[in-house]
Order: sequence, then structure tokens, then C-alpha cells
Amino acid sequence: MEKIEIPFAGHSAFSGVLDKNLRKLEKRLGVSLSVRGRSILIDGPEEKEKFAKHYFDQLKKYEAKGRTLKKEDFNIALDLLEKEHPNGLDKFYPTKPLVLSRKSVTPKSLNQQKYIKAIEHRDLVFGIGPAGTGKTYLAMAVALSFLQKKLVNRIILTRPAVEAGEKLGFLPGDLQQKINPYLRPLYDALFDLILYDQANNLMDKDIIEIAPLAYMRGRTLNSAFIILDEAQNTTKEQMKMILTRTGFDSKLVVTADITQIDLPQPKKSGVLHAMKILSNIEEISFAQFNEKDVVRHPLVQKIIKAYKKAEGRK
Repeated sequence: MEKIEIPFAGHSAFSGVLDKNLRKLEKRLGVSLSVRGRSILIDGPEEKEKFAKHYFDQLKKYEAKGRTLKKEDFNIALDLLEKEHPNGLDKFYPTKPLVLSRKSVTPKSLNQQKYIKAIEHRDLVFGIGPAGTGKTYLAMAVALSFLQKKLVNRIILTRPAVEAGEKLGFLPGDLQQKINPYLRPLYDALFDLILYDQANNLMDKDIIEIAPLAYMRGRTLNSAFIILDEAQNTTKEQMKMILTRTGFDSKLVVTADITQIDLPQPKKSGVLHAMKILSNIEEISFAQFNEKDVVRHPLVQKIIKAYKKAEGRK
């Protein structure tokens, strides 16, 4: 058993409500953690104890520099030590929260942090990963923050309605009512981030536009933040079309879950083709997510893992 004194041991950001954060760290580190005042007891296999002690030592050094650790930072710092910088947290710089009218948004994993930074600094970003990893939600949050800062004049949210196919004509209502069910996830993210009246006002003025991908053909989108959601369901032609719509001072974020392609011929997905032919262009960023980045119910992580394992056996 190891014992280490850490100033943040008693902080709510570290333990979380009902020790929820502490239990998550236990699971990831593979050890048992017990807080005793300003100290923490680490109990588990020797190698895992050693790594856990190293992790807390690094956090202690980080906080000694006058930096305050937030709830999300404990997971991101662990990601960094595990994946890229095992010797220390010298390159760890927490992302500032995106402050919007309804809530503030901060990344909850290293991949999410990299994704936000990529969107802020690159004009074309692909976010690839399973459902629930925050691909669309975080892109929406960055888009709204850009609009707030007047870095863009409008936001365009689009996705293919491939599930509808030729069935649109048989659905009740006008065209907008027919396509709304396929655009609903975009509305959900929007209304979760900013106030309802504010969102409706921006949409009434066409400052925020939510439309099917087919509506983008023939347009040039200047000073716009464009989000293409569910891009795994685009054809090669559709992908080329949206990638060539961006005008001056515009950004495009393409999100996709390549394990859920609904096209009749999945191998012809436009996003798979784009990933292959655009990977060497330096100005384009590809952000990859996995089940560790899932921010939904903890059970979702296990479900994604189980499906991934089953598909691997095939």
C-alpha cells in the first residue's frame, strides 16, 4: 500500500459528488483509493500502485505551479500520461471552458481537448468515432462561441437524410416537417447549449441554418461555421460537394461514426474515401475518438466495447 500527501485530496473537484470521480479514477488506475485528510492511500498490484503514485505526484507538481485542477483535468492528465507523455505533465494545458448562454462546455478527455483545439486552429476537421463521444456537441459549442465572438457571421448545420431515401414523399406535412426528424439531433444539441428563445431568434434570422445536405449544392458559404453531421452516410459525390462549398473565412467540421454506415454499399462511404485521399494534407486535421471518450451513461462504453469485440471476431 502506498500513501501520498496531495493538497487537492479533499477538494470536491477531485472526489466528486458521492466520490463519483474517485471511483472512476480507481477503475482506470486499477487500484483502490482512500482519502484521509490531505493524503490518499493507494492499494493494488505493485505495478499499478507505482503508476498511480507517479500520476498523483505529477498532479501535485502541476498544482504547485499555481494552477487549479478542475474535475475534467484529472481524466485528461491521466490520458496524457498513459498515451503520450509518461514522464510528466509539462505539456498539459487545460482547455478554457466555452461559455454559452445556457452552460459552459469543457472537454472531458484528451481526445476531446485535441478536437476543440484542432477546430479552433484548422479550417477543416474530421471528428471520427463512436456515438456519445461529443463529436457533434463539441463542434456545435465551438461554432456558437465563434458566432458570439463575431469570428463567423452564421452557422450552418447539415446532415444527409439517407435513412429517408424515397420515403419522404409518403411522410405527412410540408418539406420542412418531412425532414425535421432527420435533423432533430442537431436541434437537440443547439437547444442544450443556448437559451431556447435565443436559438429560435437566430434561426428566424437565418444566422443559424439547419438543413439537409442536398440543400448545400451550388452554394458558396463565406464567413460560415459549417458542421456536417453523420458524414459516414454521404456518398463520395456528396462529400466532394460539401468540401468544396467552403468560402473565405469559413470553417468546416465533419463528424462521422464509421461503424454505423447506412448506405446500401458501405464501402462507398464518402467519409472513408475522404479519410484516404486527404490524410496527407497538412491543413486538415483528423480527430479520432474511442469508447474512453464516451460521455453518456457509463453503460454506453461497455456496449460499444462489446460490439467492437463481436465485430472483431467476424
